[in-house]
Amino acid sequence: MSSNFPVYRNHSTPLFLGLLILLILVGVLLFLGVTEIAFAKIGFSSRAFLAILIITLLGSMINIPLYRSRNIQDMVDVQEVRFYWRSFRIPRLIRKEVSTLVTVNMGGAIVPVLVSLYLLAIHASILTDAIAATIFTSIIIHLVAKKVRGVGIVTPAFIPPIAAAVISILILQGTDAAVVAYVSGTLGALIGADLSNLGGITKLGAPVVSIGGAGTFDGVFLTGIIAVLLVMLL
Repeated sequence: MSSNFPVYRNHSTPLFLGLLILLILVGVLLFLGVTEIAFAKIGFSSRAFLAILIITLLGSMINIPLYRSRNIQDMVDVQEVRFYWRSFRIPRLIRKEVSTLVTVNMGGAIVPVLVSLYLLAIHASILTDAIAATIFTSIIIHLVAKKVRGVGIVTPAFIPPIAAAVISILILQGTDAAVVAYVSGTLGALIGADLSNLGGITKLGAPVVSIGGAGTFDGVFLTGIIAVLLVMLL
C-alpha cells in the first residue's frame, strides 16, 4: 500500500528512556558531588559524608510518632437526595473530630540536628554567632511559611537557604561562615517552619504531620546544604 504522505513510526522510546536514565544518573552524581563539597567545607571527610548520606537516606523512611492531636473542626458534608428520578446534592455544615499524628522524621530532622550539634561542639567559639544567626533565620522562615489545609506547612524553597547564607556572611567570614550557614539553615528551617507552627498545624486537617519533612534531600537537610554552597559562591 502506497501513499503520498510519509508515515512516521516512533522508534525513539528506548532511546528516550536511556537518555532519561542517563540524565537522572548525571543529576544524582552532580548532586552528590556538590553535597560532598559542602560537607567538606564544614569539616567532614568523605567517609563521614557517605555515612551521613546513608543514614539520612535510610532515616527519611522513618517517622517517629510523638503524639496524636484531636480537635473538633467545621467541615462541609454533601448529602445526596433522590426525588422524582433526580439527584440533588445538599451541602451541610457538620462538626467532626479530626485526628492528627505528629511525627519527627529521622532523615529530615534528627540527622541534620545531630550534625548541627556536632558542629557547634567542635566550633565552640562561634556558638554565640550561630545562635544569633539561627534566631534571625527562624524569624524570616516563620514569616514566609504558610499553613495549607490538608497539607501542613509550606515554605518557599530557596528563601530559607538564602536567608541563612546572607545572615552568616554578615556575621562571619570563611569556614566559620559556612558552619554557621549550615547550623542556622537546618535549625532555622526546623524552628521557623515546623516547631513555631506546631500549635496550629494540627488544626489543618492533615492526618499525619512530619517534622522535618518526609523526603530525604528536601526540607531541613537540603536547606543546610544549599546555604553552605551559597556561602562558597558569595
